[in-house]
Amino acid sequence: MTLRFYDTASAEVRDFVPLQAGKASLYYCGATVQGMPHVGHIRSAIAFDQLTRWLEYRGYRVTVVRNVTDIDDKILAKSEASFAPGFTPEPGELREEEWWALAYRYEQEFLKAYDTLGVSRPTYEPRATGHIPEMHALIQQLINRGHAYPALDGSGDVYFDVRSWDRYGSLTRQNIDDMQGAQDADPRGKKDARDFALWKGSKEGEPTTASWASPWGAGRPGWHLECSAMVTKYLGTEFDIHGGGLDLRFPHHENEMAQSQAAGHGFANFWMHNGMVTYQGEKMSKSVGNTVSPAEMLELAPPRVVRYYLGQAHYRSVLDYRPTSLDEAAAAVERIDGFQAKAAARFGNDFGFEPDDFGPSTESVQAFADAMDDDLNVPRALAALHETVRAGNTALADGNDEAGRHAMNAVMVMTDALGLNAVAGSDAANTKEAAALEVLVEAQLAARAEARTSKDWAASDAIRDTLKAAGIAVEDGPEGATWSLQRD
Repeated sequence: MTLRFYDTASAEVRDFVPLQAGKASLYYCGATVQGMPHVGHIRSAIAFDQLTRWLEYRGYRVTVVRNVTDIDDKILAKSEASFAPGFTPEPGELREEEWWALAYRYEQEFLKAYDTLGVSRPTYEPRATGHIPEMHALIQQLINRGHAYPALDGSGDVYFDVRSWDRYGSLTRQNIDDMQGAQDADPRGKKDARDFALWKGSKEGEPTTASWASPWGAGRPGWHLECSAMVTKYLGTEFDIHGGGLDLRFPHHENEMAQSQAAGHGFANFWMHNGMVTYQGEKMSKSVGNTVSPAEMLELAPPRVVRYYLGQAHYRSVLDYRPTSLDEAAAAVERIDGFQAKAAARFGNDFGFEPDDFGPSTESVQAFADAMDDDLNVPRALAALHETVRAGNTALADGNDEAGRHAMNAVMVMTDALGLNAVAGSDAANTKEAAALEVLVEAQLAARAEARTSKDWAASDAIRDTLKAAGIAVEDGPEGATWSLQRD
């Protein structure tokens, strides 16, 4: 077994060799809590949740850190706007809301979305505002090493000197002279317009609660600095994996890597980035009106279906949303659930699962594991899962209980590895309720088959109509009747 992941920094798939045997350390960028979670946030969280689960399945003890950016220009701007005369709140906004209250409220919205979709809580989830001393120490270290300087205009800002670090631009393979200036502060205090802020001096009109004393004057941390300080505190100066959305590669992760390595830290051994979510091939944009939020998805489909959809593509690829996407995901989940319900009705819920005891299903399980080991190739893993479901249904139909039981065991471990059994409120199909429904429906179908044999068409139609009224669709085929739950 060899785990291999794509490393953005080296632009190649490499063998995963942890810094400490049997342990894995992962930091991935969480939310800037200035608004409701969007679909890109949740896709990223699900991708790194899948990574965490697979590392754990492969026997690693995983430490996961996901930060919360709870101080930021956008947070302050939204709070300030809420106090303006004539302010009309949009959905999710409040009037006269302090910045720290706004940040905390949206943080809870993110946690609710993560929990609903089965994203495991990280080992640590630090807030930026709780780590100001660590940020001060890192800034001073960079100044001492000649890679940072206080602003030339006396504003209290402190900047990273990008030209002092000859590897600046290496993560995204850019030439520094081709880069635009950093838009995080007035360039008049910078040596170079591309220098980015490590510390932002307080400005007139900003709330005093959003300011901390520092050796360079009162102010607040720069965005990029926050992550470097927090990951170092919880995972050390060198760790295994740094993750986040593809949109964070530049400038955020480029700047993180530069300032951390300039401070003498080895920092991340792997950089992993998940792809974006588009709407019918186009970038999602509120101004265009082609966005869909996690909340809107959850109004259209159960959490288990939404998680399946958001996690079904390869994590590095673009995930394209179409009006039929959730229906297609629901059909796939129903195929899994349908088999599990039949198996549960046949065998009960105690399968006595052993990871290496898959019997006839060993080949498909090995295909699943090989796919996940190969840079977390979820599409190939799902193909193996659905092939196991198909084989399991065939085994049950043929009365081959041994093969059916092994297939059920295999499906259980695959869905667990993908987090599909961890979704809040999901009625996984191997529950007693699903098994009971299976028994009742099959009894009705048996009675209908007997009526059809007796040519009692009225009784046969009555049973079909009763099931239809209950939301159960019946289809007649060469091998008899099959049923499924109707979707809205």
